[in-house]
Amino acid sequence: MDPIDELAAALRQSIGRVVRAARREADTLPNTHATTLGFLHREGPMTIADLARRRGVKHQGQSRTVGELAELGFVERTVSDVDRRVSVIRISPSGRDALQRDQDARTDWLAAAIREELDDEERALLVRLPELLERVARRAD
Repeated sequence: MDPIDELAAALRQSIGRVVRAARREADTLPNTHATTLGFLHREGPMTIADLARRRGVKHQGQSRTVGELAELGFVERTVSDVDRRVSVIRISPSGRDALQRDQDARTDWLAAAIREELDDEERALLVRLPELLERVARRAD
C-alpha cells in the first residue's frame, strides 16, 4: 500500500472513531432521529420517500421514524402544494433545538477532549484540519 493509501485508511478509521465516540458520549437523540432532522435542517422540507432515499432506508422504516419525531413535536407534516395526496415533512422549532443541543454537546465533548488530551503543539497541528477535510469532502459535491 502506498503512503497516501495508508494515510487515507488511518484517517478514515480515526475520524470514524472520533465521530462514534462523540455521538456515544454526547448525543441524546437516537441516530435515526438525528439523521432525519439533519437532512430536514440542511435541505429543507421533503417527503418521506425523499428522506428514505437520502438515508438509504425503506419507506416503511422512514415513515416510522417520522411518526416518532412527530409525536415528540420535532417535525411537522403539511400537505404538498404540488400534490395534495402527499405529505411534506419539515423540521419544527423544537426539532431544530433538539438537533442543536446534540450538536453543541458533541462540540463540547470534542473541545474537552482536545484540551485534556493534546498539548499546545498538537492543538496547533489541528488548526488547518477542518479546512483540509472540507476540501477533500467537496469532491462528493
